[in-house]
Amino acid sequence: MLYALSTCIHCKQTRNLLDELHVAYDYLYVDKLNKEDMNSVLMDIEKFNPRGSFPTLVINNSKVIVGSRLDEIKEALG
Repeated sequence: MLYALSTCIHCKQTRNLLDELHVAYDYLYVDKLNKEDMNSVLMDIEKFNPRGSFPTLVINNSKVIVGSRLDEIKEALG
């Protein structure tokens, strides 16, 4: 699951990498949500990333990569 912002270049880089690697993933543009849903999602994100920064990539509900750490993402996905 990729939590992202629609205007974030680092989020876009992360999505591009996942697409290039042909990885199946879900994503959510948090800034496109209504206020109530956004608050709920931000609380969920903070369980994985207490700073609540973007992008936040959660792999299989266990591995969390914060930021556009492309090499780390490649390694985590094998």
